[in-house]
Amino acid sequence: MPSPYPGGDVTPIPPARSYAVVLNPSAGRGLAGREWPRLEAELLARGLSFEVISEASGAAALARVEALPTQTAVLAVGGDGTVGALLPALVGTARLLGIIPLGSGNDFAGMLGLRPGDFAGALDRLAFSPRRVDALRATILSGEGEGRTHLLLNGLGMGFDAEVAALTLGAPARLSGFGRYAWAALAALRNLALTPVTVEVDGQVLYSGPSALAAVMNGTRYGGGFQISPASDARDGLLHALASGPVSRAGLLALMGRVLRGRHLGHPRVHHAPGRMVTVTWARPTHLHLDGDLAGRVTAVHAEVLPGAVTLLNG
Repeated sequence: MPSPYPGGDVTPIPPARSYAVVLNPSAGRGLAGREWPRLEAELLARGLSFEVISEASGAAALARVEALPTQTAVLAVGGDGTVGALLPALVGTARLLGIIPLGSGNDFAGMLGLRPGDFAGALDRLAFSPRRVDALRATILSGEGEGRTHLLLNGLGMGFDAEVAALTLGAPARLSGFGRYAWAALAALRNLALTPVTVEVDGQVLYSGPSALAAVMNGTRYGGGFQISPASDARDGLLHALASGPVSRAGLLALMGRVLRGRHLGHPRVHHAPGRMVTVTWARPTHLHLDGDLAGRVTAVHAEVLPGAVTLLNG
């Protein structure tokens, strides 16, 4: 099938390219750091040419990547947040991105079929023909961080799911990924509060009324496996907006079960539409997460799709 983006797919590049391995050692509560020796051994065994970038902050890692020649491919070792921090050096450039998932949720990587710890599977895909995938640009219109713009690969959530993201920080240490999200989701149900929201897609009102949550997605899943946007396709040049209508605690719990299986889009309390631009406006400050990372409380955010903005190696 021909690519929907100008220029089509990227011409295959021989696997003898050089790589910058961007390691976030704290990703996955330290999983990436602990697994690095095994990944390093796999890279060396394959004879790949690489340098390691491991910084205390995403901003520092980004600065180092931006200083590299654009022909140096990036291997992001971590979760969705690790990839998101590097997007300013990737969006709209010819720089290639490979993902080695070792974060807490790994949702965009999971959508691609990449599994944490399966280094052979992820590295085998480096021989694939690179392909372009969409990204999102989110601008906070009011609230904490007003005026700031963020680049995203997977998506954003507001309301209940962002509250859950905040609560995962206090989840039992024995839990990881989906387990941490499920624990936090059940905890958040106890304090469920509906807030009036208006969601506009391409200038048309999708929903206006009391809501528990709203999401704008490029990927299909969040929270370590909840299929919040099963209709999404990261190559179709569209984003997908979702919002709940008024739901009780029991109703939201039942909906979560549907979301887990991706069977909620036909539910009467779920409002959904694809588009190119989405504006979400809440009546009072509401938690926001961007690719799983908390971004404070906001009252309005605008998102737009950037078709074919990232060139992915192992998707």
